[in-house]
Amino acid sequence: MDFILRTWQETDASSLAKYANNYNIAKNLTNQFPHPYTIENAKQFIAMAMSKTPNHIFCIDINSEAIGGIGVHPQQDVQCKNAELGYWLAEPFWNNGIISKAIPKVIDYGFKTFNINRIFARPYGTNVASQKVLEKCGFILEARFEKTFYKNDEYQDELIYAIRV
Repeated sequence: MDFILRTWQETDASSLAKYANNYNIAKNLTNQFPHPYTIENAKQFIAMAMSKTPNHIFCIDINSEAIGGIGVHPQQDVQCKNAELGYWLAEPFWNNGIISKAIPKVIDYGFKTFNINRIFARPYGTNVASQKVLEKCGFILEARFEKTFYKNDEYQDELIYAIRV
């Protein structure tokens, strides 16, 4: 399935709210990704994403519609040579290879744009699909911490996957 990665635009708010308002997506993300996901949440997120320079949070676009997001987030302080990868995709587009094609593009962009040598991702232990896509994209499981995340009134294992230059 063909897609493009591009900067977020104010006109993406309605499709973002439509697709992001899904418990099956929110349950695998931090609480910064609200559920329910409203048009106001979408507008706030887009404003934040558009304010980043250089851009590091991308819209996944199919047919001029925002159907997901992916970003590489540079870290601070003693983690300054690291960036965290985060992504989500609208459920109707799952299992089409979109994220496994988007991740290498964002990884390449991250290493070329930021002074980093490691990009990591932290999927929940229950998010097997995300673990598989990270492994497919060359990430190595560096650590597994039992019951460190607390989401939806239950503890989740934290897995740390990383790729290095």
